[in-house]
Amino acid sequence: MTIMESQQTNKNNNTIILMVPFPAQGHLNQLLHLSRLMTTYNLPIHVITTTTHGRQATTRIPLSIPTIHFHHYPTPHFPSPQPDPNATIKFPTQLIPAFQSSMHLRQPFNELLSNLSRDAKRVVVIHDYLMGPVVQDVKLVDNVEAYMFSCCSAFASFCYMNEALAGKLKVDEELELLLKDVPSNDDCYTMDAWQFIASTDVSYKKFSSGTIYDASRVIEGKFIDLIQKEDDQKLWALGPFNPVEITQDSSHKRHKLFEWLDKQAPNSVLYVSFGTTTSISNEQIQELALGLEKSEQKFIWVLRDADKGDIFEGEVRKIELPKGFEERVGENGLVILDWAPQLEILGHPSTGGFMSHCGWNSSMEGMTMGVPIAAWPMHSDQPRNSMLITKVLNVGIYVRDWTQRKEMVSSKVIEDVVRRLMASNEGDEIRKRAAELGDRVRQSMANGGVTRLELDSFVAHVTR
Repeated sequence: MTIMESQQTNKNNNTIILMVPFPAQGHLNQLLHLSRLMTTYNLPIHVITTTTHGRQATTRIPLSIPTIHFHHYPTPHFPSPQPDPNATIKFPTQLIPAFQSSMHLRQPFNELLSNLSRDAKRVVVIHDYLMGPVVQDVKLVDNVEAYMFSCCSAFASFCYMNEALAGKLKVDEELELLLKDVPSNDDCYTMDAWQFIASTDVSYKKFSSGTIYDASRVIEGKFIDLIQKEDDQKLWALGPFNPVEITQDSSHKRHKLFEWLDKQAPNSVLYVSFGTTTSISNEQIQELALGLEKSEQKFIWVLRDADKGDIFEGEVRKIELPKGFEERVGENGLVILDWAPQLEILGHPSTGGFMSHCGWNSSMEGMTMGVPIAAWPMHSDQPRNSMLITKVLNVGIYVRDWTQRKEMVSSKVIEDVVRRLMASNEGDEIRKRAAELGDRVRQSMANGGVTRLELDSFVAHVTR
């Protein structure tokens, strides 16, 4: 559909949404899922990405919705090195050239914005906070409003805000005690990462009309309120962006793993996945495999290396499991070496636990589906998300907390954690709390629910 045709379908309010995601998969996911949510309000959505990352996004999250229009633009060729599984700091520095290349979208963005704004009453630009340099010219177009999207949890955002203000935020005694145990930023980012993040700081508040969070007041109401109190801009907590009900799309072939998962008892399977930006050493993979085997619990392990900047280019690391591992495990577990439908796995009644790096996408998906989490943070905001899950919400346990980040996690520790989560009274209690939280989150997305009302409020605001 052309831009002109999409504008004709929007005669009711003539408002157009333009999404500007950051090219890392976890960031792409969130704004694609928000795009899906926004289409339920009969709003045309336009998504601008690089050619490489547009292909990556639509390959992994098929969105065959006629009112979502993708605009893919080529950017200068960038190096796409292999991830380093032995790096001391786990931040995916191999992606930085791809991140830098995406900054070349500034001119295509301006041209697209000019075309969209010509006949629209209003163009609403929703941009990842790291895409500030790309969208900085929005202030030059009269009928455009820009909203920054913050991709991390409200808890992590509040912690960053508190640190920026040297701990001067006024909080109650309980929260003050909690903040003393917040994981440090040490080893969360490489120096290259910090330099890239600093390069994207374009004082977005000069052209921003507010901030959107993939956060739920059911989960993080206290921290959302605290941020709102300190921030002089409008704030909308519209999460979870991901679907809260799993429906089988007949147009897509069901993954073969579900044949096995369908046969398992309720809450009996541990799902193990560390996202798209974690590369684990061969030695740690051996320990994890042995820990899963010794635990004697059912599991699905998605064993993939971290993404390269261009996932379609070059070789993929061949990861070796302990000799005879899959034969010994037999029908007790599955090892998946390709992309897996995480949300559908978490939403399956047989899934009773999730061993995760606690990236915010995975954290929200786990909580939405009511699945308790074995937290193993690797980098970025993950240590703080892990604390939210284990210490604030009490819907998970640590595999390894951030103070032990330089240590190898032994097979014995992994075995014990898996048994605690999957086969103990403690695990049953955590699973019960997780299920209750998931129920409340899903109710918040129904008509009249707190998140649905906030989404209604945001749409009413931008279509006013």
